[in-house]
Amino acid sequence: MSARKPLAIMTAAAALIAGPVLSARASTVPAGQQTVYAGQARAAGLSDRQAAELQRQVDAVLTEDPQARQLSANRLATAGGTVTLAVPGHSETRDLASPDTALACGDGHLCITDGRGRNYDFYRCGYYDFDGVGDGTFNNNQTPGTRARFYNSDGSERWSNVAKSTGTASWTPVFHIRPC
Repeated sequence: MSARKPLAIMTAAAALIAGPVLSARASTVPAGQQTVYAGQARAAGLSDRQAAELQRQVDAVLTEDPQARQLSANRLATAGGTVTLAVPGHSETRDLASPDTALACGDGHLCITDGRGRNYDFYRCGYYDFDGVGDGTFNNNQTPGTRARFYNSDGSERWSNVAKSTGTASWTPVFHIRPC
């Protein structure tokens, strides 16, 4: 056996062992659910590459928010409500578990769409970290008079909005939200 062959075998073994550690965080979604979500992505017409990119984005949210849970191929439950991720290659954001149903802002909810096309639906009172970026819209569809507050990175209030109203905003400087 040449001297190169053992080196090649050791290199391959090291790559197999180190690969998961050096790559992005592995999905924490159970294998059975991954199959369901992959089926939703295929049914929505996503290519394997688009489906993998979408799952990478979901995994990034799960890494940022360990309390989040994946509900569908592109929708997650968070402490304050839900976030629905934009589907790679598609202009309209929809929950792939219910692709024929448009996203709506329910009564009593604060809904935000950021510059990436992510839809945030807050329906629990509290103080939440926010990861929105770019310019987007909001629908403060809470009980009339309920004040939603938007905060800077240092926790100081940046601006607020009284329900019921809609508008546009730059989400890049918003780091925290208190929906009600």
